[in-house]
Amino acid sequence: MSKQEITIALTGNPNSGKTTVFNNLTGARQHVGNWPGVTVEKKEGFCSFQGHRIRVVDLPGVYSLTAYSLDEVIARDYVVDEKPDVVVDVVDASNLERNLYLAVQLLEMKANLVVALNMMDVAESRGYQIDVKELSRLLGTPVVPTVAAKNQGTGELLEAVVGVATGNIQVSGINMQYGHDVEAELAKLEKFISDSSLAGSYSPRWLAVKLLEDDREIIDKVRRA
Repeated sequence: MSKQEITIALTGNPNSGKTTVFNNLTGARQHVGNWPGVTVEKKEGFCSFQGHRIRVVDLPGVYSLTAYSLDEVIARDYVVDEKPDVVVDVVDASNLERNLYLAVQLLEMKANLVVALNMMDVAESRGYQIDVKELSRLLGTPVVPTVAAKNQGTGELLEAVVGVATGNIQVSGINMQYGHDVEAELAKLEKFISDSSLAGSYSPRWLAVKLLEDDREIIDKVRRA
């Protein structure tokens, strides 16, 4: 599939190197404003790669997509409502366990995810060995090693983004299993959501998980459906 303009949503935990990745991608071709109705800073920029014009939207740094903070609401509403062509999650390779929680949530939302496995030099200096191919297989999405502080891996990251956006690289994602009792309740909720007006805009499973988490914003959306 040909796609001349591609929109990337750039997300990641605070201190994952997301801002450096954004600067590497966009250089001076960026501008700063605010998200509509709030004073949270919004940065956007552009770059060109393999004949594609790529718009990069820098989302607030968050640890999860649960609506506990304004930054989390902004990040997840953008992914859900604006449906960017690709979501790039910048992950700190030296702190995988904490950082991958956000990646899993994005995959549950059925986002077209590319993982930028950043700070690989820091991970290696701590003696960590990461099987990038196996991590990609387990997540069902491209994983690209980067060292943003040295602008390493930027080209490979853009190749993965273009591949996913044009359909040449498939994101299969994962289906987290939460145990028999929880899965039984999720199945009931998913069936209800699949029959509602929300099914075309949201992943029924993601909504079901959020309902079980007692996410007030999602509960309100379901009630209004």
